[in-house]
Amino acid sequence: MIWKRSAVLRFYSVCGLLLQAAASKNKVKGSQGQFPLTQNVTVVEGGTAILTCRVDQNDNTSLQWSNPAQQTLYFDDKKALRDNRIELVRASWHELSISVSDVSLSDEGQYTCSLFTMPVKTSKAYLTVLGVPEKPQISGFSSPVMEGDLMQLTCKTSGSKPAADIRWFKNDKEIKDVKYLKEEDANRKTFTVSSTLDFRVDRSDDGVAVICRVDHESLNATPQVAMQVLEIHYTPSVKIIPSTPFPQEGQPLILTCESKGKPLPEPVLWTKDGGELPDPDRMVVSGRELNILFLNKTDNGTYRCEATNTIGQSSAEYVLIVHDVPNTLLPTTIIPSLTTATVTTTVAITSSPTTSATTKSIRDPNALAGQAGPDHALIGGIVAVVVFVTLCSIFLLGRYLARHKGTYLTNEAKGAEDAPDADTAIINAEGSQVNAEEKKEYFI
Repeated sequence: MIWKRSAVLRFYSVCGLLLQAAASKNKVKGSQGQFPLTQNVTVVEGGTAILTCRVDQNDNTSLQWSNPAQQTLYFDDKKALRDNRIELVRASWHELSISVSDVSLSDEGQYTCSLFTMPVKTSKAYLTVLGVPEKPQISGFSSPVMEGDLMQLTCKTSGSKPAADIRWFKNDKEIKDVKYLKEEDANRKTFTVSSTLDFRVDRSDDGVAVICRVDHESLNATPQVAMQVLEIHYTPSVKIIPSTPFPQEGQPLILTCESKGKPLPEPVLWTKDGGELPDPDRMVVSGRELNILFLNKTDNGTYRCEATNTIGQSSAEYVLIVHDVPNTLLPTTIIPSLTTATVTTTVAITSSPTTSATTKSIRDPNALAGQAGPDHALIGGIVAVVVFVTLCSIFLLGRYLARHKGTYLTNEAKGAEDAPDADTAIINAEGSQVNAEEKKEYFI
């Protein structure tokens, strides 16, 4: 009996040891699954940071957040540090999240999440606070600047963390050759950055916007900029533009003096061959334009336009050569055969005014500007037609008179042939002459 009892006790002991070993094994596996998970956080100065600690498996074990100074912020859902900026976001057996508002640079550091197991397990989360750069300022700017002067501009910004990047632009074109300087601020956390731009100005820089741009990760892809618009003073540049490339006699001509400068030159001075304009009544100056009402050969010469401003003086020249009006041949005109009706309606009545009017319009030196010169070929054609028609009229009129005279002589001879003898023929002839005289008088 004693042996049986000891065997039973020994059996229960072995079973207890097995159960205890199994329980210990399960407990180790549960502890290995209980491990806090955190993540680093970056926030802009003045913003709000969210610190989150998670546990995948938790057998009712407490979670805790502490700051870089190892001060407890929250223990589960209980607030431990009196700071109104720190608030509870979520508390459960699997997560503990807190928020820190109005973050300052002093809040930066390493925060710790603790899981109170045996032993205690921890996880670190680093809070990075970005310092926002101040709005940049451009110094060294003066206005206006004379062409050819050396300009030195400096752009400066402070309070950035990490150090900001400064870039220069002329309108939309970036300038690469600049000087860059970075200095640590007194708090030893932020930086002051400056950049210097040196360049020599010319007239193409007038009205150009010089831009200093500050890029920083705290600006959310919206850079801060400072801008200055350049004003450059320079001597005038002058160019003469004619209204026609081939000026002809009798035509008008406008010469435009295109002058650019700053300050703007006004007015301009026109001269010809080194002296004043010879014919003010026909050569009219209006602003920057010289208007020659109608050209002739005496207008040939060198015209000069001169522009002056407070910086200096400049001029341009134009050599005028007046060309002859080219002769234009008209197509041959076919005149139809004249009939009796055409001859009786003489062209003298219609041609005389036409000829007179044409003659008057051949050359009028006092004609207004813009009127074209006479066409000599057209005038010659009209005169030729008039002469031809006149000669045809005279020829037909001569044939008409010769025809009536022949008829008269035939009738006179016919009276002599009808007489029976010579005396009667003479008498008839004398009568015929009397009648002829009457006819002749009637005809005349």
